[in-house]
Amino acid sequence: MDIFTANARCIDKEIAWFRQILDRRFQDDQIKAEQVKAAGSSEEIELLPPALPRGSVPYAAAIRAFELSPAERLVLILAYLPYIRPAALDPFLVQNEALQRRYTEFGGVIGPSGFLPTAETALFLLAAGSTRNRLRHMHLFHADHNFYRFGIFRLDREGREDSPFSTVLRLTPGFLELLSTGEEWWPPFSAEFPARRIETDYEWEDLVVDEVTRGEIETIADWVRHQDTLLDDWKLRGRIRPGYRSLFYGPPGTGKSLTAALLGKMTGMPVFRVDLSGVISKYIGETEKNLASLFDRAENRGWILFFDEADSLFGKRTETRNSNDRSANQQVSYLLQRIEDFPGVVILASNLKSQIDEAFARRFQSMVHFSMPAFEQRLRLWEDHFRDKPYRLASGVNLTALARDHELSGGSIVNVLRYVCLRAAARGSQEIQRDDLIYAVRAESHKEGRFLGGSQ
Repeated sequence: MDIFTANARCIDKEIAWFRQILDRRFQDDQIKAEQVKAAGSSEEIELLPPALPRGSVPYAAAIRAFELSPAERLVLILAYLPYIRPAALDPFLVQNEALQRRYTEFGGVIGPSGFLPTAETALFLLAAGSTRNRLRHMHLFHADHNFYRFGIFRLDREGREDSPFSTVLRLTPGFLELLSTGEEWWPPFSAEFPARRIETDYEWEDLVVDEVTRGEIETIADWVRHQDTLLDDWKLRGRIRPGYRSLFYGPPGTGKSLTAALLGKMTGMPVFRVDLSGVISKYIGETEKNLASLFDRAENRGWILFFDEADSLFGKRTETRNSNDRSANQQVSYLLQRIEDFPGVVILASNLKSQIDEAFARRFQSMVHFSMPAFEQRLRLWEDHFRDKPYRLASGVNLTALARDHELSGGSIVNVLRYVCLRAAARGSQEIQRDDLIYAVRAESHKEGRFLGGSQ
């Protein structure tokens, strides 16, 4: 049986269970009252969901992964129906003939494609006309419930201020994809999410840094692996803040972005590089709004947020002389608070440590220095890029001399690699010429303000 057939059968059983509950809720109020009176609660009678199939069936796997209770499963299938079986919600379109309008207790919103359930709809199904049951289940729609903390679905206000339960239940795109296919989904870059996921084909062994830097990076990975032990098992949650905040600083091309991507690869955490140009706004209040949207989407998702070139937003605060200065300082203060409250890993990258506001420095768990590579490290980088590859070096090319004579960063050496391989391919050859190497090395040195003579 293919995965889609297995998933469809699982979902069909969940829908059938939903329909049974819906039918019972539509029974005579007297019957429901008798059930509640006899059992004390109708939940044991009516909230018995079907057994979950074994194996990696996406819908069942999601329920298991998030350990959803029967009540939570009912809310989940209700929120999923507009996407998978909208006709199953048609009974909610019935009119109250006496009042010539829809039944208030059904909640919901009428959209172009039919009935869209709200939290009120879910409470109608869960409470069975019982005030006690309604009170028991209202917590499912609080902002700190796992539905929202783990990005399962969100309650869109859509300008409806009459009741917190009148908001439409909408699955997040990521969880919708997870239920339907079992595949991960990542939010696309947009004004509401000004970040892009970054990945790398490199492995941890390919990272060329000194031992002190490597040890500090491994400490971040250790935190990710053992934070639950420290916070919960060792009961340090009241003493240690959740999350980890680190500053990566050093010259361009020394491996800050690569390290962030490798940390994600080592720990299984997606890494998102924040586009600061998409966050910073000249309009007062807009930057805070953009940051809020970013952090809200990333909250409790197990993501690493990587702010590259962080100086532009996290630099030293200025003396307050006008409204623009006040706005800039408010942005810094707001960001400080969101970073402190963020339960995941936040990495800020800067070329110069001195440019970062001191108020930030006190909030970092670590500051990791990425220095220019020493001779031994440069030689390893040259050899990693040019030894035992489909392309080959021409006779007379001395990698040891290149590493000794030219102080280049890892990023600059990659730029040299790109140029010389492109020149060889354009010639229809796999041989890397010495003249091309010298030209590319000179160009990279010029970028960094070092000018080499023609004999180099």
